Amino acid sequence: MVKFGLRLMENRAPEYPPEAYMDYDKLKEIIKELAGKKLARVDSTTREVSLTAPPPTNAAGRQLTSDECRGVNEEDFYSCIDAQLVVVEKFTLEKVTELRANIAGLEKEVNVELGLEDGVERVRVKADDAAKDFLILEKYVNINFMGFHKILKKHDKNSPSHACKQFYINRMHNQAWVRGDYSDVVVRLSAIYSALRNDHAAEENTNEAQCFSRSTTKYWVRTEDVSKVKYAILKHLPVFLQKTSTGESDSQLTNSVYFDNDQLELYHGRLDKSPGAIAYRLRWYGAGDPKIVFFERKTHRDTWTGEASVKERFIVDESEVKSVLNDKYPITQKRQEMSSKKGATQDEAHDWETLVREMIQVVQSKQLVPTMRTQYMRTAFQIPFDATVRVSLDTNLCLISERGYDTQGGAKWFRDPDKPLADNEITRFPHAVLEVKLELGGANSEPPQWVTDLQNSGMLYEVHKFSKFIHGCATLLPEYVRSVPYWVDDASIRDSILRSGGGRILVKDDSETGVGPGANEIYNHLLPFGNVKEPQLDAKGRCANTAALIDSSGDKKKNAPLATTADQYYAGADVTDEEILFNRTVQGCCEDACAGWLFPFCSGYNEEVLAPTSVQKIEPKVFFANERTFLHWLHAGVTLYTIAAGILAFASETHSVSAHWYAMALLPISLGFCLYALHLFLWRSEKIKTRIPGRWDDSRGPLILGSILVGVLLVNFVLKCREIRKFNYLMTNEL
Repeated sequence: MVKFGLRLMENRAPEYPPEAYMDYDKLKEIIKELAGKKLARVDSTTREVSLTAPPPTNAAGRQLTSDECRGVNEEDFYSCIDAQLVVVEKFTLEKVTELRANIAGLEKEVNVELGLEDGVERVRVKADDAAKDFLILEKYVNINFMGFHKILKKHDKNSPSHACKQFYINRMHNQAWVRGDYSDVVVRLSAIYSALRNDHAAEENTNEAQCFSRSTTKYWVRTEDVSKVKYAILKHLPVFLQKTSTGESDSQLTNSVYFDNDQLELYHGRLDKSPGAIAYRLRWYGAGDPKIVFFERKTHRDTWTGEASVKERFIVDESEVKSVLNDKYPITQKRQEMSSKKGATQDEAHDWETLVREMIQVVQSKQLVPTMRTQYMRTAFQIPFDATVRVSLDTNLCLISERGYDTQGGAKWFRDPDKPLADNEITRFPHAVLEVKLELGGANSEPPQWVTDLQNSGMLYEVHKFSKFIHGCATLLPEYVRSVPYWVDDASIRDSILRSGGGRILVKDDSETGVGPGANEIYNHLLPFGNVKEPQLDAKGRCANTAALIDSSGDKKKNAPLATTADQYYAGADVTDEEILFNRTVQGCCEDACAGWLFPFCSGYNEEVLAPTSVQKIEPKVFFANERTFLHWLHAGVTLYTIAAGILAFASETHSVSAHWYAMALLPISLGFCLYALHLFLWRSEKIKTRIPGRWDDSRGPLILGSILVGVLLVNFVLKCREIRKFNYLMTNEL
């Protein structure tokens, strides 16, 4: 493991002076001297002191010498770390001020340069430079923040009687260089890129009963990569601005209260992906008490049936929530208002009424009550009212239990925000959650290239079917759940689950497998950061790993930039490196892969390829199709063997040499058909099991086997023609 002092030196930005960083080595030397003195713990119960009494003995019971008393003491360490905190904070604020001034200048240039030749490109280069400067600054903040954590931990370890880490950690979190919100930089950069792209808003959908189907993929994003991911997205999609009390922001507080019954019926239905399983929630946006509430219902449907999962919702005022939950909502009156005041058509009003009645009925029939609340800051990237490509990034994710308080007959449907929560009533998720939502069809049947590039950047960790609601219930209501999602075994979220009292759903630290019973025992690629036995906390995004390994057989020097981590990539923040990282994709890498471990002549198969987290959707008929294909190939092999055996059995031993050779040629071919059928069946079964994306057909094996068979048949045909010609010649001579 690389020592942090060396890591700090290697990750210094060349644009920043060395004195702008914390002096880790100096603090380390002070700690070393203090550890040698073995200072005793100060008696905190003593209320008096004597100005003439000698200094107390140390922790070893030895009297300190006069030189030791005058040497380095704890106050020197505190003074040194205070001074360095001031240096880092001052430098950070200076750079932020400078960055904001540069962006302000860019905003003035946009309107002028857009009308000039090559003006767009000039502004784009300056915008890229400003974004690069911001990312370098964030890396500077992170490396210093980690450095202070490391040195405080080292201090407390060497001087346990003078522990101070918790005090300084709390202090840092209240300082501007850590606590400061610089989202305005993202908002302003997004506006500049949007002007360069000349984005236009689409037509707004004003239908209150909103139904929409999307293809959604969810990823975990490490906190240190959040700004990098934001920058990668805003170059192609504008930030959906949010109005706050302090102005426009790139994120908005979002609360969703999920309902379920005492048996957690909805939780288990969503976890098992039962056909028709629903999620029922009430959502509102913004800080403070809700004013407008969205009643939402998500229904799961299996895609192989030809149907798609759907989300439906309607809007009510907060004062009307109780009437909806108690089946006293004036539906008929509201429908008339929709038609008369809002101009809704009869079909729209009918659909709205049907949805409202169904959602009210499900609350009553299933006895649903508030169960789990999700709370997070959501940053949305989207061209207004255009859902073709929409990306949302949820940070500061908290999951809060909504059990254990009186709902007062539906009057209260979420916890009092003024009352503190116990540790087992809230869990804080350690990662951000990114959702990529696509509505593709017609000419837009493929996702944009920049989306594919982002997925393969190494900063995204796909977690198949991740659900905040499911994770919250499994963590905070462990005594009520019968099964848990596979991702709870991931090493990176284990500590957060333990802090929330959900340890009963986790395996023991000394577990032989490191995972609980179920999916993770079968699939070894589902956990992005490994399990408790084999943690991989520094692992890259799975898609990037797969691309690097697939290309490993080629020019390794050419692929070297892809193997760098996101941190190393942004350490220099070179635009050329960025293009290399984001433009390398795995599309086409697997096109030539086929069943090749037994037939290396027909495949570019690479045994080192890892199964990525991304998975292909599997229809049930795929398993049976694999078996049918196996039987068809086996039938062909058995047929060829039967023909060969028949020829050997009935051919003359003296006058049918060619028949014997023909039969002996067919025998290994028939054996090859059978072996190939078995191998192809096992190979494709493994593909189906791990759901590795790419081609699951063998484009070369059948061609090679078929060519060999055709060659043998052709040779036999030529030999038979020669025999017939020879026979005719002999018969002619005899006559």
